[in-house]
Amino acid sequence: MSSKHTPSTDSSGIADPSRRKVLRLSGMAGAALAGSALLPAKAQAPMDVDSAGPAVSGISAGVVGEVTPIRPPAVPLAVRQPYLSTWLPATLLPGNAPQFWQGSTTGMVGLARIDGVAWLFMGDGKLVQPIPDGNHGKQTTVEDFPRAMRQTALRVTATQSRFTLQGGGVELSVNFLSPLEPGDSRRQSIPMSYVSVSARSIDGAAHAVQVYMEITGDWASGDATQEVVVERDDSQAARTWALALARPQLLAEQHEFAAWGRVLWSTPARDGVSMQAGDRLKLRAQFAGHGSLDGSNGAARSTVKALPALALVVDLGQCGASAKDADFVVGQVREQCIAYLEQPLRALWTKHFGDWKAMLDFFHGDAASARQRADALDVRVSRDARAVGGEHYEGLCALSLRQAYGGTELVLGPDGSPWAFLKEISSDGNVSTVDVLYPAAPVWMYLDPDYLRMLLLPLLHYAEQGGWPKSYAEHDLGSAYPQATGHNDGKEEDMPVEESGDMLIMVAAWLRRAARADAQAFASRHYALLKKWAQYLEGELPDPGFQNQTDDFAGSIAHSVNLALKGIIALAAMGQVAGFAGHADDATHYRNRARKDIAYWAARAKDPKAPHLNLTYHDAGGQGTWGTLYNGFADTLLDTGLIPADVRTMQAAWYRQQSSTFGLPLQVPHSYAKSDWALFVAAWLADQPVAQELIDRVYAYADGTPDRVPFCDLYSTVTGARVAFQARPVQGGIFAPLAVRSMPKPVA
Repeated sequence: MSSKHTPSTDSSGIADPSRRKVLRLSGMAGAALAGSALLPAKAQAPMDVDSAGPAVSGISAGVVGEVTPIRPPAVPLAVRQPYLSTWLPATLLPGNAPQFWQGSTTGMVGLARIDGVAWLFMGDGKLVQPIPDGNHGKQTTVEDFPRAMRQTALRVTATQSRFTLQGGGVELSVNFLSPLEPGDSRRQSIPMSYVSVSARSIDGAAHAVQVYMEITGDWASGDATQEVVVERDDSQAARTWALALARPQLLAEQHEFAAWGRVLWSTPARDGVSMQAGDRLKLRAQFAGHGSLDGSNGAARSTVKALPALALVVDLGQCGASAKDADFVVGQVREQCIAYLEQPLRALWTKHFGDWKAMLDFFHGDAASARQRADALDVRVSRDARAVGGEHYEGLCALSLRQAYGGTELVLGPDGSPWAFLKEISSDGNVSTVDVLYPAAPVWMYLDPDYLRMLLLPLLHYAEQGGWPKSYAEHDLGSAYPQATGHNDGKEEDMPVEESGDMLIMVAAWLRRAARADAQAFASRHYALLKKWAQYLEGELPDPGFQNQTDDFAGSIAHSVNLALKGIIALAAMGQVAGFAGHADDATHYRNRARKDIAYWAARAKDPKAPHLNLTYHDAGGQGTWGTLYNGFADTLLDTGLIPADVRTMQAAWYRQQSSTFGLPLQVPHSYAKSDWALFVAAWLADQPVAQELIDRVYAYADGTPDRVPFCDLYSTVTGARVAFQARPVQGGIFAPLAVRSMPKPVA
């Protein structure tokens, strides 16, 4: 991990003056049509005034409605992999444009035509409108949509974001489902997400309802100068628009977007479906006037700057008390996903489907059962989280799950077996960074152990066969995703104790969750490499020298109490690995070595004059300092029993005294915190009152932060403001308490 990060944007996204010019009308056809369908309305343009979170009152509550179980800093909409990652940087759906994770707009607009009158229910829906008196000779203008449905609720679950809105006697439910499929790599590999809109009457009368949904050309690139190609590409079961760069670059990025592949925007083939691509203002006017589209493609080639729209309309007919649904799918498909040591690796979905059309048809057909599985998973996560930390922990888990998975994708490894890669989103952009995978790993330890195994496989393979020259674990598999070029020259951001410890702990955790025979085979297959890393740690412990570590934004550190603890626990983890591999003598050796080192650690880690552990060993100048001992998590996770009970009690009491409004500072003298590490500490100290307090304070930050970006993990404990990073998969660490509860006890 690195301290480099993408600059933040405000809730309005990236300001692009040239894009504003597109909104100026010049002889736009359909203005009169738009005017006839959009009668003057008293509804004001929507505002997002919910900065106080869901416990708002007065006008704020009236605008955003009820928000449960947490007010997301940004609402996950379509979050499936690093290049399909779109969020709402607000709480209010109508009037706010969705954004790619890094802040550039990925436009999506939703309109509902109810009894011939069009309403905005999603997005930044500009429209051409007539000027009644022809002011200054202008007959039309481009303005915000004059009539927006009123949002009454937002509920966020682990896999879904569901908005409820009302207007014209109709209630709409707009649900964004990014499926998570634990244990099902075929389905998990599908880079697509569902959007469903259901309508029902709430005033006792039947209403004619048509639903319009569009995406815009900026889904293909964050570079407004790029030329895009729009094609209609129907399949047997679906009506589909495909969007791609006119000049793609295979296995390359532009502004964090994939510079190859295609974006899909699709709806099932059925009666009442119409579609059109072209100028978004014309398309909206066409729909407002007619309730349908004409099938033409006026955006076959255009620039992102021109913001071509790809629109789909579903006529629901007469809607009564029973809901009627319009279903949509958005996807980002690439047959080749990763270049691993210069070998292109294909997406895992290509093993299961003949082409993307077959996959899309399957995904459409799987929608009903996908919703049932998602509902069941949501119930499981909610139930388990509440049992650990109440409603606040439920909210944090609901906010984090899609984000953790969304930083990863599944491919076919060199031997044809499933591998998973992780992108270090918003910091360095590295491929499968070990010290990003480690804080994210609890989500898979709890929910999907085999996914953790697939994430570990490329890292193990490279160190065993790919040319990695050093005696400790690598930091990452490549400096820039999706190029997993490795570091055969040995030049990388070395974190020797950090990464070696992380790998041994994660492997031991997976072995505990695997079937016994699988664990034995895995431990034996990789034993030589894992022992090599353990031998490196033995040479550096119990007092690591001056080394870089995962919190590199705080700088390298010598004699680190926290880093030493990770290494010592990793030696105990190696003892467990040795046990699975059938090396009883090694198992005994590493257990004993860990116990010896922890005695050295305990004697030098505690401050001689205060009731806390120091940041660095006190006899090396660390007296009076302290930090967050998040590496205690692994001791509890693996039942190594190394940390003395009195140290746990002492630290728990100290942390209660040191916490600020929004959490526990990471280390002196800083006031910033890491949300993932805070939950690691809550898992380590689960039997102490401070555990719930840490959960509550991280919740208070996430629920109330003024920064409307995907859940940031580095923030101020004083103000609740973002310090750096966003959308990173490290938020899988929120699941650390659940990982501990789900971990089987060691076999004697």
